[in-house]
Amino acid sequence: MILSKRPLTLSEVDSLVPKSEEKKPIHDYLKKFVHFSKEDADKLLEELRALNNPKLREENLIKLVDFIPKDVEDVNKILNEANLSEAEANAILEIVKKY
Repeated sequence: MILSKRPLTLSEVDSLVPKSEEKKPIHDYLKKFVHFSKEDADKLLEELRALNNPKLREENLIKLVDFIPKDVEDVNKILNEANLSEAEANAILEIVKKY
């Protein structure tokens, strides 16, 4: 039975999946795409939440942590449905660039 449902960063998934030979394909995938430790991903996520932008849902924040945009164009591609202004996209980019 599912008790709750929430999006997870790839770093969090990596910390939750048990290390075993049968889970090796999952860990190989995660190794390619996880950019941060779980702690760093959590810090980045908290800083993005601190923006208090009503256009950004939790799923959007998770995408930002997982994909790590390099420029404003990347931010807009990742968050195309959020319809961000240039100032909002730049604020996100400033936070992401610290990591």
